Amino acid sequence: MFKRILLKLSGESLAGANKQGIDPQHLAEYAEQIKAIAEKGVQVAIVIGGGNIFRGLSGSQKGFDRVKGDQMGMLATVINALALSSALEAIDQPVRVLTAIRMEPIGDFYSPAKAIRLLEKGNVVILAGGTGAPYFTTDTGSSLRALEIKADVMLKGTRVDGIYTADPEKDPTATKFTEITYDEVIRRGLKVMDLTATAMAKENGLPIYVFNMDQLGNLQKVINGEAIGTLVKPGASFR
Repeated sequence: MFKRILLKLSGESLAGANKQGIDPQHLAEYAEQIKAIAEKGVQVAIVIGGGNIFRGLSGSQKGFDRVKGDQMGMLATVINALALSSALEAIDQPVRVLTAIRMEPIGDFYSPAKAIRLLEKGNVVILAGGTGAPYFTTDTGSSLRALEIKADVMLKGTRVDGIYTADPEKDPTATKFTEITYDEVIRRGLKVMDLTATAMAKENGLPIYVFNMDQLGNLQKVINGEAIGTLVKPGASFR
């Protein structure tokens, strides 16, 4: 079982079927899954995207200044972090929000040492605000934070049950990988994460496990070692 994980959630995942905003039912289900593994002794840090509220790159394509657009996206991740922290507090799970830019009392200012201390005390720690700098995605922020807090693995919770040779929703012949290397992800141009995040994880030997977070109980299955998704790792791969 992993001792410390970085769980990456997309903002869109919080929206559920609504595609935007926050679905309270979906939020509550995520909170229950997270609490279940925290109670088993797993130290859980979380990075959430903000695409259900605002995506900086999309905003810049519609006329927003890129830097300001990305800053708006950072704020969107803080909104999602507060929503998830509220859902966890509602079920009596200790949780703290740390932000990459100063905005006390909304959240404490992030530092790796502070995050690790909180994790070791049994808190779920939600790391909001991306990297605190424009031009970086929350995928890159996830790789960075996972390395900074010395996580054993990054768990990337999506609505697909792993990585496929093509988009399984568009190509019925797409086949699923159980394991794949970073080099093959890059060579095939698979959209697991953006290139910066993938390169950072590859260079530092950070394993990534991609799985379907929307299926209740799947997070616990991953922690238990069940092969329900796709492992991305530095070494040799097989399907």
